[in-house]
Amino acid sequence: MEILFYTEHTTRAVVPVLDEQASVGQLARLWRIVYVGNIVGGLVFTLLAVTLTPELGIISPEAFESIALIVSHGPLWLFITGIFAGWLMGLIAWLISVADTTVGRVVFVWLIIATITLLHLPHSIATNVEVLFGVLISSAITPLDYLVFLIVVTVGNAIGGSVFVTLIKYGHVTREGVT
Repeated sequence: MEILFYTEHTTRAVVPVLDEQASVGQLARLWRIVYVGNIVGGLVFTLLAVTLTPELGIISPEAFESIALIVSHGPLWLFITGIFAGWLMGLIAWLISVADTTVGRVVFVWLIIATITLLHLPHSIATNVEVLFGVLISSAITPLDYLVFLIVVTVGNAIGGSVFVTLIKYGHVTREGVT
């Protein structure tokens, strides 16, 4: 069973459209299913975490708020850094396909996710959960902040994954005659 993440899937799902093996409508349908599934899954996780972790003493509500304040950077910053996060997530699919071993694949995934985390780049799914934490426990983050964040970062991630990874990879593979 394969778990599908929206930004990783932007890379792999665009190629059949470029090869004229799938339509743009089919791509949009796939993206909607994967995206909504990821958002709903993130919401369920967030609700469980907000309910359980304060009682367990694992993390304080103030920490949730501090992390969620990524929304205060503004739409332009979120968009540009969202492109970088989408590019990095798109690279995961590309790098995994060239890794010969499971260990190599794990290392590639770890390096990319660590980079996104250390640079605190906004990701439409992972950071979505962080912002949802803030909406649920803090008055400093509003539902409108969340909605703006989600739209702007999703577009940035899709551009980073689709344009900067898929099209470059596709152009390289097509030019080289590799399938």
